[in-house]
Amino acid sequence: MALSLLVVSISFYLKVMVIAFSLGLGAMPWIIMSEILPINIKGLAGSFATLANWFFSWLVTLTANLLLDWSSGGTFTIYTVVCVFTAGFVAIWVPETKGKTLEEIQQFFR
Repeated sequence: MALSLLVVSISFYLKVMVIAFSLGLGAMPWIIMSEILPINIKGLAGSFATLANWFFSWLVTLTANLLLDWSSGGTFTIYTVVCVFTAGFVAIWVPETKGKTLEEIQQFFR
């Protein structure tokens, strides 16, 4: 128990969650917008993606305390399940763009 508490306290001091989110799922909407969206809809789609990103950030912030009051373990289980589904979505439906032109990426979606 002491070891687990030490790991948790160190992660809070080092801001591990913030760093991991910034390097992982936090950047996903911005990467997808810049590499996948066609130029003719990039402005509108980018605005919509930004709106969705901030809306869900607000929703998580709004519900976090309510969920923690309900169940601490349940709260992080829900967050874990959402992360797993998101990673699966990215692995299955987001194409690899390294070394591809925008036309090749668009062909993937047709």
